[in-house]
Amino acid sequence: MAQTKIHRNKRQVAIFIILVLLWEAGSELIQYSVLEETVSGTFVANLTKDLGLRMGELVARRARIVFQGNRQHLQFDPHTYDLLLNEKLDREEVCGATEPCVLPFRVLLENPLQFFQAALLVRDINDHAPEFQAREMLLKISEITTPGKIFPLKMAQDLDAGNNSLQSYIISSNPHFHVVTRSRSDGRKFPELVLDKALDREEQPELRLTLTALDGGSPPRSGTTEIQILVLDINDNAPEFAQELYEAQVPENNALGSLVITVSARDLDAGSFGEVSYALFQDDYVNQPFEMNAITGEIRLRKMLDFEEFQSYHVDVEATDGGGLSGKCSLVLKVLDVNDNAPELTMSSLNSPIPENLPEIMVAVFSVSDADSGHNQQVICSIDENLPFLLRPSVENFYTLVTEGPLDRESQAEFNITITVTDLGTPRLKSEHSISVQVADVNDNAPAFSQSAYTLWVRENNGPALHIGSVSATDPDSGANAQVTYSLLPPGDARLPLASLVSISADTGQLFALRPLDFEALRAFEFGVGAADGGSPALSSRALVRVQVLDANDNAPVVLYPPQNGSAPCTELVPRAADAGYLVTKVVAVDGDSGQNAWLSYQLLRATEPGLFGVWAASGEVRTARQLSERDAPRHRLAVLVRDHGEPPLSATVTLHVLLVDGFSQPHLPRAEAAAEQARAEPLTVSLVVALAAVSSLFLLSVLGVVAARLCARARAASAGVCSGPGGGLAGHLVDVSGGGTLCQAYRYEVCLSGGSGTGEFKFLKPILPSFPPQDTGREMEENLSVRNSFPFS
Repeated sequence: MAQTKIHRNKRQVAIFIILVLLWEAGSELIQYSVLEETVSGTFVANLTKDLGLRMGELVARRARIVFQGNRQHLQFDPHTYDLLLNEKLDREEVCGATEPCVLPFRVLLENPLQFFQAALLVRDINDHAPEFQAREMLLKISEITTPGKIFPLKMAQDLDAGNNSLQSYIISSNPHFHVVTRSRSDGRKFPELVLDKALDREEQPELRLTLTALDGGSPPRSGTTEIQILVLDINDNAPEFAQELYEAQVPENNALGSLVITVSARDLDAGSFGEVSYALFQDDYVNQPFEMNAITGEIRLRKMLDFEEFQSYHVDVEATDGGGLSGKCSLVLKVLDVNDNAPELTMSSLNSPIPENLPEIMVAVFSVSDADSGHNQQVICSIDENLPFLLRPSVENFYTLVTEGPLDRESQAEFNITITVTDLGTPRLKSEHSISVQVADVNDNAPAFSQSAYTLWVRENNGPALHIGSVSATDPDSGANAQVTYSLLPPGDARLPLASLVSISADTGQLFALRPLDFEALRAFEFGVGAADGGSPALSSRALVRVQVLDANDNAPVVLYPPQNGSAPCTELVPRAADAGYLVTKVVAVDGDSGQNAWLSYQLLRATEPGLFGVWAASGEVRTARQLSERDAPRHRLAVLVRDHGEPPLSATVTLHVLLVDGFSQPHLPRAEAAAEQARAEPLTVSLVVALAAVSSLFLLSVLGVVAARLCARARAASAGVCSGPGGGLAGHLVDVSGGGTLCQAYRYEVCLSGGSGTGEFKFLKPILPSFPPQDTGREMEENLSVRNSFPFS
């Protein structure tokens, strides 16, 4: 059967001293005991009462039971938190020959961190009987051996401890021998056979005795072996060793077959009685780490040694001569520790994830140990210096891992921490334990817009619910703390009907125009957009959005002059002596659009006599294309097209009447009228012409007076203004030509250059004749229309 290793009494005493020191160190050592082989789940103790805690405090403070290594011999009852046995314990397996069998452990309370020292004493039961290594022993005893001679016998082994271990030996009844029970230095009992009566080979050459080993259990258990005794002829000298006790030291890493020690015995007899052979008796007859050369007495290593299992071995060596006489010596072999065990780390508690922005957070509690001894057992712990964590030593070999300061999840959401444990042996050995720590998010970042201000462009006359653009904000937090919701902020101008102009998608930040926009009514507007996260409390930010309305070509040009209101057409008078380039009139038009949509160009669409008149495309001025002559027809009809530069272009058409006359003095008017009448071939009488001329003259005089008064008033109002009228100094006389319409050569328009004369701004005044009201353009026109650089004069 399998047997455990047996330790010496010194180890037992050392463990007892350690427990006493722990008790005297003020660690409040609490000791519990349990019989071995007790079933799992057996009640051991009420920790709440023993530790002086309040009911439920063990649960609230997250109590843990920590044993050295990975074994967990005790557990908490999940309901009462009583201390229960976690597994059936075999004292011989757990402690071997060590007595008492004490399993130290700690009660760890995490919040706040506190330790309690405790120990579990495993008490032995008599579950093993003494057992001899061999079923038979052979002794050769000379017949001349005197009574009182002692013969050492092989001992039995009992795995139990205390009173349950082997206590005594007895031998079957016989007249020659009795057995004596002796104790070795390590406390183990071994038998010695004592000769009571001399042997007589001729009377009895062989004896068979039964040796029985008894333990102290109740009831006691026993084991037996048979002793065969051969009675020999005379051999009066037994082998003798040079020392009764040999000691040697063996490093645990010695190679197999290496020499441990050589023992030697001498026999003074001669011949076969003086020839000595050696035999080795080992306690651990299962493993038997040593082997012996029976001839030379050399003891060599048969199996590798392990200091952590056995620190020493106590073996016996027997020397036997050819006559059967023997001598005995003891050998104590001490195993020297070599740093062959790397430190071990046992994690007791690990908290992950941990919140950001909080300092001094406990991340982990762990213990370190090393199975070696001395300097080889001393360890140091470390982590990477670049990590925001600190290692703090706690009681004994416990450490806590805490955060050095507040963490920032947005900078690093996870830390992989490698804890390095190094011993102080030679060479140094180390082990590493890696843990992963997650950082929990805290809502510490407000959403941030990609731009502080956005400019969106929307063409007017858009359809409703048109997507006009988007705003975007990001939040470096996670989860609900990073969910961004968008909203419109009240505009700075309370008169702006923002709610009816635009809307925003709360989830995507997309902006929509709710109704068609009109560039002429609203060219631009601004409003704020807010972005809030889903944290508690919610954080927010804002951005400015400016919407520019783009002009669409939705307004056709409107002709201001000549008026086209359905009244009698205006007739322009041109002297027949005019040269090429003579200014006949100027077509004035405006466009309600802006930019390119408001750039106007003029062109002659139709003419009574092509090639006689031309229109300047940029200014709208109508001029003679060549010098006039008497052969030219007196009356002409011109159609002028005004077109903007929009896409598609819009246009308007105006009709001009031009009358060629010889001059503008009063005596020439009847002749001009007659010429006109003749040209039209209208049958008007001279008297009718004279009457019309007289009436027109009177009307003209009255109008001139009114105009003169208004001009003076304008001159006083216009500071530093200079007004001049085109027409080459022609007289402003109006003549009604018998149904041909009012003559408009004297229709005065003023070109007023304002004070600085550097602005390039021309102001066209409305007609001074009250009989020509402004043309209805669909919207109210200002009395003085300003046109900037759109109508330059050539």
